[in-house]
Amino acid sequence: MDEDPLFIIASIACIVVLAILALGIGSFAKGGEFSKKHSNRLMRYRIAAQFIAVLLILAAVFFGKS
Repeated sequence: MDEDPLFIIASIACIVVLAILALGIGSFAKGGEFSKKHSNRLMRYRIAAQFIAVLLILAAVFFGKS
């Protein structure tokens, strides 16, 4: 399973979701001007990235080698 390209892409997508989530939570915690300008946009990006990651995970499970 480690050599399955779809699994690798799905894993990278999960890491991207985690990075966006961490950046968004960090902006909420810090507050200030950056939070006011970008926190809502970051959470929308997270939702889109999470949707793509879930689709890739489902594709990896469906098309994965047994």
